[in-house]
Amino acid sequence: MDEQILDYILERPQKEQDIFLYLHNILMHYPGMTCKLRYKIPFYYRKSWICYLNPIKRGGVELAFTRANELVDEQGALDYKSRKQVAGVEFGSVKELDDVVIHTLLNEAILLDDTVAYQSKNKGQKGELN
Repeated sequence: MDEQILDYILERPQKEQDIFLYLHNILMHYPGMTCKLRYKIPFYYRKSWICYLNPIKRGGVELAFTRANELVDEQGALDYKSRKQVAGVEFGSVKELDDVVIHTLLNEAILLDDTVAYQSKNKGQKGELN
């Protein structure tokens, strides 16, 4: 695990650490997935950003998908919270983690990343990461 990411996770309260570690391990087991701290939180990407882990002020972690508006989300698990493009699933404890929902959303987001190039709304160019 990248030292910056590990340091970030270990600085979180214990309850959040457990959720962060669980989700981080799931995410990093997908082939080609990499992680970098951006905007002071862990972002996961392959060709472009797939998702990020965001601490919730009242405790817990949100697994947020950067292109959620392009996902089908058959389970209805995603919460947009007044956002137009990004949506996520919140987990208040490790017991609330639902592997089926997590893997279904991740597989769909990765398929989207592999097959449809991200178009930046601001620049009209592909959203390649540096």
